[in-house]
Amino acid sequence: MSEFTQLGVKAIRDGVAAGDFTAREVAEAFNAAVADAAALNAFIVTTPDHALASADAVDAKRAKGENLGIMGGVPIGMKDLFATKGVQTTAASHILEGFKPEYESTVSQNLWNAGAGMLGKLNLDQFAMGSSNETSYFGNVNSPWRKAGSNAAMSPGGSSGGSSSAVAARIAPAATGTDTGGSIRQPAAFAGITGIKPTYGRCSRWGVVAFASSLDQAGPMARSVEDCAIMLEAMAGFDPKDATSLKMDVPAWEKGLNADLKGEKIGIPREYRMDGTDAEILDCWERGKQWLRDAGAEIVDISLPHTKYALPAYYIIAPAEASSNLARYDGVRYGLRDLPEGAGLQDMYAATRAAGFGDEVKRRVLIGTYVLSAGFYDAYYTQAQKVRALVARDFEQAWTQCDAILAPTTPTASFPLGSLSDDPLTMYLNDVFAVPASLAGLPAMSVPAMLNSDGLPLGLQLIGKPFDEQGVLNAGLAIQQRAEFEAQPERWW
Repeated sequence: MSEFTQLGVKAIRDGVAAGDFTAREVAEAFNAAVADAAALNAFIVTTPDHALASADAVDAKRAKGENLGIMGGVPIGMKDLFATKGVQTTAASHILEGFKPEYESTVSQNLWNAGAGMLGKLNLDQFAMGSSNETSYFGNVNSPWRKAGSNAAMSPGGSSGGSSSAVAARIAPAATGTDTGGSIRQPAAFAGITGIKPTYGRCSRWGVVAFASSLDQAGPMARSVEDCAIMLEAMAGFDPKDATSLKMDVPAWEKGLNADLKGEKIGIPREYRMDGTDAEILDCWERGKQWLRDAGAEIVDISLPHTKYALPAYYIIAPAEASSNLARYDGVRYGLRDLPEGAGLQDMYAATRAAGFGDEVKRRVLIGTYVLSAGFYDAYYTQAQKVRALVARDFEQAWTQCDAILAPTTPTASFPLGSLSDDPLTMYLNDVFAVPASLAGLPAMSVPAMLNSDGLPLGLQLIGKPFDEQGVLNAGLAIQQRAEFEAQPERWW
């Protein structure tokens, strides 16, 4: 059974379609792997019956000679930010514990329509707020990776840490993630897997628990560029229920994959050589440049002058939007209600939110409420939006010189759980290379490149023009083919 868990999306789909094995055999193997990996704490809820039912439906279609779908027979993990009908959806928060939606998110429905099944709901940082997967009400997610010679529990990254941990540990062939300021790319880099944040609006946000509505974007996390291309094709598409959804046809990204970059120009932003970046990350970046040259690309220096202002702007805009979005959790309509004896309405609001929200969520709500308050709105929020426009303009000007951008995904490799808990500013700096693309709404992906001297994965980031996921995937494929990253974590769980 275990050989099935070594297969990725494409291998499973093609094997099921060819009749080499059944979708049920695959689902049973992954269900067993999930049940055997409780120590990772990657799943909040497991749904083995959903995976088996979807697999049986695919096998029945194959018996009748019907189309199995682009994800036919592939069981996946679903980040617990996506509403799943009849299955608990919590955003890893106590305030939503026990909430079972009566509806399905558009992205998850698209995946089920494409033949995928669900292994369960994956753990994350509470309301997607965090870079280490330590803010979940349901406990920390453990990375399957360990530092050489150490048993210290390592961070899988965040907020999509359950997704990165599950895919890296081979207990799911792929998983959904969401990326607001790096929450697909950073955990993908930490866990040695591939993850892409598409252009803002490419995947519907309907039915996804909101953090920062102008930044949130769903995307796939998988073991290879090819698998991400397949899954993104299944996830994406126009949705009239989401006002920010792109009314564009979904390209055939899998068919369009091409690692020949002849004639392409890849930009290297000089502002991304930041103090505090690990020397091995910089060495990895140099390797990435050479790999792209070998693929036929021309490497050009570019400038993104407002890069240093992107992170502070993000940590004003995102908490401001979170403060607005999270106001709905008031104990009145659904979710947790804490009603002290003799309490009035305001007391109930306060008690419910005090009990239901974690410390990081409270911190960001307070920051967001502060920057939106009278007297500070113009000084902070308006200024941050102006900076966001300047960051986007930097990229627009860069596209006159290059077709895609190569940068590190993160300034460091993974770190031990708990090592940055008392230092939120250092924790926030994890997203320094990821945030600019989010502010500009651009497609960006992380591809595993190498292991560092501690035996931990390092990722390279590719950023593309609006709507040019194909260019990002192709450059990622060129790196993947040359990096030949095959490393897996040694099993300890």
